[in-house]
Amino acid sequence: MNPSDIRIGFAPIARPTFDLDLAKELTAQVYAALSASGYDLVGAQDLIMDGAAIDARIAELEAAAIDMILVLQASFADSTMILQLAGEIDAPLLLWALPEAQVGGRLRINSFCGINLAAHGLRRAGLRYDYIYAAPDDAAARKRLRQFAAAARVKKRLAGARIGRLGEHPDGFDTCRVNHAALKTQLGVEVAQFELDPFFARAREAEPAQVGAIAAGLGERLDGLAAMEPAATNGALGVYVALDELARQEGLSGVAVRCWPEFFTDLGCAACGAMSLLSDALTPSSCEADVNGTITQLILQWISGEPAFGSDLVAFDADADEAVLWHCGLAPLSMADPDVKPQATIHSNRQKPLLMQFPLKPGRVTFARLSEATGEFRLVIGGGEMLNAPPAFTGTSGTIRFDSGAAAVMDVIMREGLEHHISIAYGDHQDALASLASMLGFSVLRL
Repeated sequence: MNPSDIRIGFAPIARPTFDLDLAKELTAQVYAALSASGYDLVGAQDLIMDGAAIDARIAELEAAAIDMILVLQASFADSTMILQLAGEIDAPLLLWALPEAQVGGRLRINSFCGINLAAHGLRRAGLRYDYIYAAPDDAAARKRLRQFAAAARVKKRLAGARIGRLGEHPDGFDTCRVNHAALKTQLGVEVAQFELDPFFARAREAEPAQVGAIAAGLGERLDGLAAMEPAATNGALGVYVALDELARQEGLSGVAVRCWPEFFTDLGCAACGAMSLLSDALTPSSCEADVNGTITQLILQWISGEPAFGSDLVAFDADADEAVLWHCGLAPLSMADPDVKPQATIHSNRQKPLLMQFPLKPGRVTFARLSEATGEFRLVIGGGEMLNAPPAFTGTSGTIRFDSGAAAVMDVIMREGLEHHISIAYGDHQDALASLASMLGFSVLRL
Protein backbone atom coordinates (compact mmCIF):
# COMPACT_ATOMS: atom_id res chain seq x y z
CA MET A 1 0.00 0.00 0.00
CA ASN A 2 1.36 3.41 -0.95
CA PRO A 3 1.85 5.72 2.09
CA SER A 4 0.60 8.68 0.04
CA ASP A 5 -2.80 6.96 -0.08
CA ILE A 6 -3.03 7.01 3.72
CA ARG A 7 -4.29 10.12 5.51
CA ILE A 8 -3.08 10.38 9.10
CA GLY A 9 -4.60 12.75 11.61
CA PHE A 10 -1.69 14.07 13.68
CA ALA A 11 -2.22 15.23 17.28
CA PRO A 12 0.86 16.00 19.46
CA ILE A 13 -0.24 16.59 23.03
CA ALA A 14 1.73 18.03 25.94
CA ARG A 15 1.47 19.86 29.27
CA PRO A 16 3.12 23.27 29.87
CA THR A 17 4.79 22.18 33.14
CA PHE A 18 7.17 19.84 31.26
CA ASP A 19 10.11 20.64 28.99
CA LEU A 20 8.30 22.16 26.02
CA ASP A 21 11.49 22.88 24.09
CA LEU A 22 12.33 19.16 24.08
CA ALA A 23 8.70 18.24 23.34
CA LYS A 24 8.68 20.57 20.32
CA GLU A 25 12.03 19.23 19.10
CA LEU A 26 10.85 15.60 19.29
CA THR A 27 7.52 16.48 17.66
CA ALA A 28 9.34 18.08 14.76
CA GLN A 29 11.46 14.96 14.34
CA VAL A 30 8.42 12.66 14.27
CA TYR A 31 6.57 14.97 11.87
CA ALA A 32 9.58 15.11 9.54
CA ALA A 33 9.91 11.32 9.57
CA LEU A 34 6.21 10.90 8.70
CA SER A 35 6.44 13.48 5.92
CA ALA A 36 9.56 11.84 4.50
CA SER A 37 7.73 8.51 4.41
CA GLY A 38 5.08 10.06 2.17
CA TYR A 39 2.01 9.99 4.41
CA ASP A 40 -0.75 12.54 3.86
CA LEU A 41 -0.69 14.37 7.22
CA VAL A 42 -3.58 16.39 8.61
CA GLY A 43 -2.79 18.61 11.57
CA ALA A 44 0.17 20.87 12.33
CA GLN A 45 3.11 20.33 14.68
CA ASP A 46 1.75 22.82 17.24
CA LEU A 47 1.49 21.22 20.66
CA ILE A 48 -2.07 20.65 21.89
CA MET A 49 -2.24 21.61 25.56
CA ASP A 50 -5.80 22.67 26.44
CA GLY A 51 -9.46 22.17 25.66
CA ALA A 52 -9.67 24.84 23.01
CA ALA A 53 -6.72 23.36 21.12
CA ILE A 54 -8.11 19.82 21.18
CA ASP A 55 -11.53 21.09 20.07
CA ALA A 56 -9.92 22.82 17.09
CA ARG A 57 -7.87 19.75 16.15
CA ILE A 58 -10.93 17.47 16.37
CA ALA A 59 -12.86 19.80 14.05
CA GLU A 60 -9.96 19.79 11.59
CA LEU A 61 -9.66 16.00 11.59
CA GLU A 62 -13.41 15.44 11.32
CA ALA A 63 -13.47 17.50 8.13
CA ALA A 64 -10.55 15.65 6.55
CA ALA A 65 -11.80 12.03 6.12
CA ILE A 66 -8.71 10.62 7.83
CA ASP A 67 -7.79 6.91 7.85
CA MET A 68 -6.25 6.90 11.35
CA ILE A 69 -5.22 9.11 14.26
CA LEU A 70 -1.65 9.29 15.55
CA VAL A 71 -1.47 10.84 19.01
CA LEU A 72 2.10 11.77 19.86
CA GLN A 73 2.63 12.04 23.61
CA ALA A 74 5.14 14.86 23.25
CA SER A 75 5.12 15.19 27.03
CA PHE A 76 3.03 13.91 29.89
CA ALA A 77 -0.62 14.94 29.91
CA ASP A 78 -3.60 13.33 31.56
CA SER A 79 -6.04 11.23 29.54
CA THR A 80 -8.72 13.92 29.06
CA MET A 81 -7.73 15.12 25.59
CA ILE A 82 -7.05 11.64 24.19
CA LEU A 83 -10.36 10.32 25.47
CA GLN A 84 -12.18 13.27 23.91
CA LEU A 85 -10.39 12.73 20.60
CA ALA A 86 -11.08 9.00 20.53
CA GLY A 87 -14.68 9.46 21.59
CA GLU A 88 -15.53 12.01 18.89
CA ILE A 89 -13.65 10.63 15.87
CA ASP A 90 -14.28 7.10 14.63
CA ALA A 91 -10.85 6.16 13.31
CA PRO A 92 -8.18 3.67 14.43
CA LEU A 93 -6.02 5.23 17.14
CA LEU A 94 -2.26 4.80 17.55
CA LEU A 95 -0.49 6.23 20.60
CA TRP A 96 3.21 7.09 20.34
CA ALA A 97 5.31 7.63 23.46
CA LEU A 98 8.91 8.83 23.38
CA PRO A 99 11.78 7.54 25.54
CA GLU A 100 14.12 10.07 27.12
CA ALA A 101 17.70 10.00 28.35
CA GLN A 102 18.17 8.65 31.88
CA VAL A 103 20.93 10.90 33.18
CA GLY A 104 19.89 11.39 36.78
CA GLY A 105 18.36 14.81 36.18
CA ARG A 106 14.85 16.07 35.67
CA LEU A 107 12.18 13.82 34.09
CA ARG A 108 11.74 16.18 31.16
CA ILE A 109 8.73 14.76 29.25
CA ASN A 110 7.46 11.64 31.10
CA SER A 111 5.86 10.46 27.85
CA PHE A 112 5.24 6.81 28.64
CA CYS A 113 3.27 7.58 31.78
CA GLY A 114 0.99 9.71 29.61
CA ILE A 115 0.07 6.91 27.22
CA ASN A 116 -0.29 4.56 30.20
CA LEU A 117 -2.98 6.85 31.62
CA ALA A 118 -4.59 7.09 28.18
CA ALA A 119 -4.56 3.33 27.67
CA HIS A 120 -6.34 2.78 30.97
CA GLY A 121 -9.02 5.32 30.13
CA LEU A 122 -9.52 3.99 26.62
CA ARG A 123 -9.76 0.42 27.86
CA ARG A 124 -12.36 1.31 30.48
CA ALA A 125 -14.35 3.21 27.84
CA GLY A 126 -14.30 0.25 25.47
CA LEU A 127 -12.28 2.13 22.86
CA ARG A 128 -9.63 0.35 20.80
CA TYR A 129 -6.07 1.56 20.35
CA ASP A 130 -2.51 0.43 19.76
CA TYR A 131 0.79 2.00 20.76
CA ILE A 132 4.44 2.61 19.90
CA TYR A 133 7.18 3.39 22.42
CA ALA A 134 10.21 4.46 20.43
CA ALA A 135 12.43 7.32 19.36
CA PRO A 136 11.43 9.30 16.25
CA ASP A 137 14.12 7.66 14.11
CA ASP A 138 13.46 4.07 15.23
CA ALA A 139 13.20 1.75 12.19
CA ALA A 140 11.00 -0.77 13.99
CA ALA A 141 8.58 2.03 14.92
CA ARG A 142 8.35 3.16 11.30
CA LYS A 143 7.60 -0.42 10.25
CA ARG A 144 4.95 -0.77 12.95
CA LEU A 145 3.36 2.48 11.81
CA ARG A 146 3.28 1.25 8.19
CA GLN A 147 1.51 -1.93 9.23
CA PHE A 148 -1.01 -0.10 11.40
CA ALA A 149 -1.65 2.52 8.72
CA ALA A 150 -2.17 -0.13 6.04
CA ALA A 151 -4.68 -1.92 8.27
CA ALA A 152 -6.46 1.35 9.04
CA ARG A 153 -6.79 2.12 5.35
CA VAL A 154 -8.23 -1.35 4.68
CA LYS A 155 -10.74 -0.96 7.50
CA LYS A 156 -11.94 2.30 6.00
CA ARG A 157 -12.20 0.81 2.50
CA LEU A 158 -14.15 -2.21 3.77
CA ALA A 159 -16.78 0.15 5.16
CA GLY A 160 -18.39 0.76 1.80
CA ALA A 161 -17.13 -2.22 -0.17
CA ARG A 162 -19.68 -4.11 -2.25
CA ILE A 163 -19.31 -7.80 -3.14
CA GLY A 164 -21.32 -9.33 -5.96
CA ARG A 165 -22.67 -12.81 -5.25
CA LEU A 166 -23.76 -14.78 -8.31
CA GLY A 167 -26.13 -17.57 -7.37
CA GLU A 168 -26.07 -19.56 -4.12
CA HIS A 169 -23.37 -21.68 -2.54
CA PRO A 170 -23.59 -25.40 -3.43
CA ASP A 171 -25.50 -27.75 -1.14
CA GLY A 172 -23.27 -29.13 1.58
CA PHE A 173 -20.77 -26.25 1.24
CA ASP A 174 -21.65 -24.49 4.48
CA THR A 175 -18.11 -23.09 4.44
CA CYS A 176 -19.40 -20.68 1.77
CA ARG A 177 -22.54 -19.48 3.54
CA VAL A 178 -22.96 -15.73 3.68
CA ASN A 179 -24.05 -13.69 6.69
CA HIS A 180 -25.36 -10.51 5.07
CA ALA A 181 -26.30 -8.72 8.29
CA ALA A 182 -23.06 -9.41 10.17
CA LEU A 183 -20.89 -8.41 7.21
CA LYS A 184 -22.74 -5.11 6.99
CA THR A 185 -22.76 -4.27 10.69
CA GLN A 186 -19.27 -5.53 11.60
CA LEU A 187 -17.25 -4.78 8.47
CA GLY A 188 -19.45 -2.35 6.54
CA VAL A 189 -19.46 -4.71 3.54
CA GLU A 190 -22.60 -4.97 1.42
CA VAL A 191 -23.37 -8.16 -0.49
CA ALA A 192 -25.31 -7.64 -3.72
CA GLN A 193 -27.16 -10.72 -4.98
CA PHE A 194 -27.34 -11.54 -8.71
CA GLU A 195 -29.02 -14.54 -10.30
CA LEU A 196 -27.30 -16.83 -12.76
CA ASP A 197 -29.78 -16.87 -15.68
CA PRO A 198 -29.70 -13.09 -16.32
CA PHE A 199 -25.93 -13.18 -15.98
CA PHE A 200 -25.67 -16.01 -18.51
CA ALA A 201 -27.70 -13.91 -20.96
CA ARG A 202 -25.26 -11.04 -20.43
CA ALA A 203 -22.27 -13.35 -21.03
CA ARG A 204 -23.80 -14.70 -24.25
CA GLU A 205 -24.23 -11.12 -25.49
CA ALA A 206 -20.55 -10.23 -25.11
CA GLU A 207 -19.28 -8.44 -28.23
CA PRO A 208 -17.38 -10.91 -30.47
CA ALA A 209 -14.79 -8.26 -31.29
CA GLN A 210 -14.12 -7.69 -27.60
CA VAL A 211 -13.88 -11.42 -26.93
CA GLY A 212 -11.53 -11.80 -29.90
CA ALA A 213 -9.26 -9.03 -28.65
CA ILE A 214 -9.05 -10.65 -25.21
CA ALA A 215 -8.28 -14.02 -26.80
CA ALA A 216 -5.51 -12.48 -28.91
CA GLY A 217 -3.86 -10.91 -25.89
CA LEU A 218 -4.30 -14.03 -23.79
CA GLY A 219 -2.71 -16.17 -26.47
CA GLU A 220 0.57 -14.35 -25.77
CA ARG A 221 0.44 -15.38 -22.11
CA LEU A 222 -0.97 -18.91 -22.43
CA ASP A 223 0.26 -21.94 -24.33
CA GLY A 224 -2.39 -24.05 -26.02
CA LEU A 225 -5.23 -21.54 -26.13
CA ALA A 226 -5.80 -22.08 -29.87
CA ALA A 227 -6.26 -25.80 -29.27
CA MET A 228 -9.21 -25.30 -26.94
CA GLU A 229 -12.78 -25.87 -28.15
CA PRO A 230 -13.57 -22.47 -29.77
CA ALA A 231 -17.21 -22.06 -28.76
CA ALA A 232 -16.62 -22.96 -25.13
CA THR A 233 -13.46 -20.86 -24.95
CA ASN A 234 -15.27 -17.84 -26.36
CA GLY A 235 -18.04 -18.51 -23.87
CA ALA A 236 -15.53 -18.43 -21.01
CA LEU A 237 -14.06 -15.17 -22.28
CA GLY A 238 -17.59 -13.80 -22.58
CA VAL A 239 -17.98 -14.61 -18.90
CA TYR A 240 -14.93 -12.47 -18.17
CA VAL A 241 -16.36 -9.59 -20.19
CA ALA A 242 -19.68 -9.88 -18.38
CA LEU A 243 -18.09 -10.12 -14.92
CA ASP A 244 -15.88 -7.11 -15.61
CA GLU A 245 -18.83 -5.06 -16.87
CA LEU A 246 -20.99 -6.11 -13.92
CA ALA A 247 -18.27 -5.12 -11.45
CA ARG A 248 -17.82 -1.69 -13.03
CA GLN A 249 -21.52 -0.96 -13.47
CA GLU A 250 -22.52 -2.11 -9.99
CA GLY A 251 -19.48 -0.71 -8.16
CA LEU A 252 -18.32 -4.15 -7.01
CA SER A 253 -15.01 -4.58 -5.22
CA GLY A 254 -15.06 -8.34 -5.86
CA VAL A 255 -17.29 -11.23 -6.88
CA ALA A 256 -18.21 -14.65 -5.49
CA VAL A 257 -19.52 -17.00 -8.17
CA ARG A 258 -21.48 -20.23 -8.05
CA CYS A 259 -19.19 -21.77 -10.65
CA TRP A 260 -20.72 -25.26 -10.88
CA PRO A 261 -22.68 -27.04 -12.14
CA GLU A 262 -24.65 -24.39 -14.06
CA PHE A 263 -21.71 -22.78 -15.88
CA PHE A 264 -20.97 -26.20 -17.39
CA THR A 265 -24.52 -27.46 -17.87
CA ASP A 266 -26.27 -24.23 -18.94
CA LEU A 267 -23.53 -22.04 -20.41
CA GLY A 268 -21.25 -24.80 -21.69
CA CYS A 269 -17.95 -23.48 -20.29
CA ALA A 270 -15.95 -23.09 -17.10
CA ALA A 271 -15.91 -19.91 -15.04
CA CYS A 272 -12.36 -20.52 -13.75
CA GLY A 273 -10.39 -18.75 -16.48
CA ALA A 274 -12.63 -15.70 -16.33
CA MET A 275 -12.18 -15.45 -12.56
CA SER A 276 -8.42 -15.80 -12.97
CA LEU A 277 -8.35 -12.84 -15.35
CA LEU A 278 -10.62 -10.79 -13.10
CA SER A 279 -8.50 -11.43 -9.99
CA ASP A 280 -5.37 -10.63 -11.96
CA ALA A 281 -6.94 -7.26 -12.82
CA LEU A 282 -7.49 -6.62 -9.07
CA THR A 283 -11.16 -7.57 -8.82
CA PRO A 284 -10.84 -10.60 -6.53
CA SER A 285 -13.02 -13.57 -7.40
CA SER A 286 -13.98 -16.69 -5.47
CA CYS A 287 -15.66 -19.83 -6.67
CA GLU A 288 -18.55 -21.68 -4.99
CA ALA A 289 -20.12 -18.30 -4.10
CA ASP A 290 -17.66 -17.90 -1.22
CA VAL A 291 -18.24 -14.29 -0.17
CA ASN A 292 -15.97 -14.46 2.89
CA GLY A 293 -13.26 -15.87 0.65
CA THR A 294 -13.59 -12.92 -1.71
CA ILE A 295 -13.45 -10.48 1.20
CA THR A 296 -10.28 -12.17 2.47
CA GLN A 297 -8.71 -11.84 -0.98
CA LEU A 298 -9.76 -8.19 -1.08
CA ILE A 299 -8.10 -7.53 2.28
CA LEU A 300 -4.88 -9.24 1.17
CA GLN A 301 -4.94 -7.39 -2.15
CA TRP A 302 -5.37 -4.00 -0.51
CA ILE A 303 -2.60 -4.67 2.00
CA SER A 304 -0.13 -6.18 -0.47
CA GLY A 305 -1.01 -4.13 -3.54
CA GLU A 306 -1.02 -7.34 -5.59
CA PRO A 307 -3.62 -9.96 -6.62
CA ALA A 308 -4.65 -12.63 -4.12
CA PHE A 309 -5.76 -16.22 -4.71
CA GLY A 310 -8.47 -18.29 -3.00
CA SER A 311 -7.45 -21.93 -2.83
CA ASP A 312 -8.14 -25.34 -1.33
CA LEU A 313 -5.60 -27.10 0.88
CA VAL A 314 -5.66 -30.60 -0.57
CA ALA A 315 -2.64 -32.55 0.70
CA PHE A 316 -0.24 -32.68 3.66
CA ASP A 317 3.07 -34.49 3.96
CA ALA A 318 4.19 -34.38 7.59
CA ASP A 319 7.47 -36.17 6.85
CA ALA A 320 8.49 -33.65 4.19
CA ASP A 321 6.82 -30.83 6.17
CA GLU A 322 4.94 -29.69 3.06
CA ALA A 323 1.37 -29.11 1.95
CA VAL A 324 -0.32 -28.49 -1.39
CA LEU A 325 -2.56 -25.57 -2.30
CA TRP A 326 -4.72 -26.26 -5.34
CA HIS A 327 -7.69 -25.12 -7.31
CA CYS A 328 -9.16 -26.01 -10.68
CA GLY A 329 -7.54 -23.14 -12.58
CA LEU A 330 -8.51 -19.69 -11.30
CA ALA A 331 -5.27 -18.38 -9.79
CA PRO A 332 -4.14 -14.99 -11.16
CA LEU A 333 -1.66 -15.41 -14.00
CA SER A 334 0.74 -13.03 -12.22
CA MET A 335 1.26 -15.77 -9.61
CA ALA A 336 2.68 -18.22 -12.18
CA ASP A 337 6.23 -19.53 -11.76
CA PRO A 338 8.20 -17.32 -14.18
CA ASP A 339 10.14 -20.38 -15.39
CA VAL A 340 6.96 -22.17 -16.50
CA LYS A 341 4.65 -20.67 -19.13
CA PRO A 342 0.99 -21.08 -18.14
CA GLN A 343 -1.15 -23.41 -20.24
CA ALA A 344 -4.77 -23.22 -21.31
CA THR A 345 -6.61 -26.34 -20.27
CA ILE A 346 -10.01 -27.91 -19.59
CA HIS A 347 -11.68 -28.65 -16.28
CA SER A 348 -10.47 -31.99 -14.98
CA ASN A 349 -13.96 -33.19 -14.03
CA ARG A 350 -16.25 -31.34 -16.44
CA GLN A 351 -13.96 -31.35 -19.50
CA LYS A 352 -14.73 -27.75 -20.52
CA PRO A 353 -12.43 -24.75 -21.01
CA LEU A 354 -11.14 -22.29 -19.96
CA LEU A 355 -8.76 -22.93 -17.06
CA MET A 356 -5.26 -21.68 -16.29
CA GLN A 357 -2.68 -24.36 -15.54
CA PHE A 358 0.64 -23.54 -13.86
CA PRO A 359 2.62 -23.98 -10.64
CA LEU A 360 2.64 -21.04 -8.25
CA LYS A 361 5.87 -19.04 -8.17
CA PRO A 362 8.24 -19.58 -5.24
CA GLY A 363 8.48 -16.95 -2.53
CA ARG A 364 7.23 -15.71 0.80
CA VAL A 365 3.44 -15.85 1.21
CA THR A 366 0.84 -14.81 3.74
CA PHE A 367 -2.37 -16.79 4.01
CA ALA A 368 -5.58 -15.74 5.67
CA ARG A 369 -9.27 -16.48 6.06
CA LEU A 370 -12.19 -14.41 7.31
CA SER A 371 -13.65 -17.32 9.23
CA GLU A 372 -17.08 -17.85 10.71
CA ALA A 373 -16.49 -21.43 11.84
CA THR A 374 -17.44 -20.60 15.44
CA GLY A 375 -20.49 -18.55 14.43
CA GLU A 376 -18.55 -15.33 15.02
CA PHE A 377 -16.01 -13.63 12.77
CA ARG A 378 -12.35 -14.11 13.43
CA LEU A 379 -9.29 -13.74 11.24
CA VAL A 380 -7.13 -16.78 10.52
CA ILE A 381 -3.54 -15.74 9.78
CA GLY A 382 -0.34 -17.57 8.88
CA GLY A 383 2.78 -17.49 6.79
CA GLY A 384 5.04 -19.76 4.83
CA GLU A 385 7.27 -20.26 1.85
CA MET A 386 5.95 -21.32 -1.54
CA LEU A 387 8.52 -23.78 -2.80
CA ASN A 388 10.04 -24.17 -6.23
CA ALA A 389 8.31 -27.43 -7.07
CA PRO A 390 6.64 -29.12 -10.05
CA PRO A 391 2.84 -29.07 -10.24
CA ALA A 392 1.29 -31.48 -7.78
CA PHE A 393 -1.95 -31.70 -9.79
CA THR A 394 -3.51 -30.25 -12.92
CA GLY A 395 -4.91 -26.74 -12.68
CA THR A 396 -3.16 -24.21 -10.44
CA SER A 397 -1.22 -25.58 -7.51
CA GLY A 398 1.70 -24.81 -5.24
CA THR A 399 3.72 -26.65 -2.64
CA ILE A 400 4.07 -24.70 0.60
CA ARG A 401 6.14 -25.04 3.76
CA PHE A 402 4.25 -23.42 6.62
CA ASP A 403 6.13 -21.50 9.30
CA SER A 404 4.45 -23.57 12.00
CA GLY A 405 4.77 -26.90 10.19
CA ALA A 406 2.44 -28.92 8.01
CA ALA A 407 1.26 -31.25 10.78
CA ALA A 408 0.43 -28.36 13.12
CA VAL A 409 -1.50 -26.46 10.44
CA MET A 410 -3.48 -29.55 9.48
CA ASP A 411 -4.34 -30.20 13.12
CA VAL A 412 -5.60 -26.66 13.73
CA ILE A 413 -7.71 -26.72 10.56
CA MET A 414 -9.38 -29.97 11.54
CA ARG A 415 -9.82 -29.32 15.25
CA GLU A 416 -11.14 -25.79 14.65
CA GLY A 417 -13.36 -26.96 11.76
CA LEU A 418 -12.11 -24.16 9.52
CA GLU A 419 -13.42 -23.40 6.05
CA HIS A 420 -11.92 -25.37 3.15
CA HIS A 421 -10.91 -22.20 1.25
CA ILE A 422 -7.86 -20.21 2.26
CA SER A 423 -6.49 -17.11 0.53
CA ILE A 424 -2.86 -16.23 -0.16
CA ALA A 425 -0.86 -13.21 -1.24
CA TYR A 426 2.88 -12.86 -1.74
CA GLY A 427 4.91 -11.08 0.95
CA ASP A 428 4.70 -11.01 4.74
CA HIS A 429 1.59 -9.16 5.87
CA GLN A 430 0.74 -10.96 9.11
CA ASP A 431 1.25 -7.98 11.44
CA ALA A 432 -0.96 -5.73 9.31
CA LEU A 433 -3.66 -8.40 9.30
CA ALA A 434 -3.44 -8.75 13.08
CA SER A 435 -3.81 -4.97 13.42
CA LEU A 436 -6.88 -5.06 11.18
CA ALA A 437 -8.43 -7.83 13.27
CA SER A 438 -7.91 -5.76 16.41
CA MET A 439 -9.48 -2.69 14.79
CA LEU A 440 -12.52 -4.76 13.80
CA GLY A 441 -12.78 -6.41 17.21
CA PHE A 442 -12.09 -9.88 15.80
CA SER A 443 -9.99 -12.52 17.49
CA VAL A 444 -7.01 -13.97 15.63
CA LEU A 445 -6.33 -17.65 15.06
CA ARG A 446 -2.73 -18.32 14.08
CA LEU A 447 -1.98 -21.22 11.78
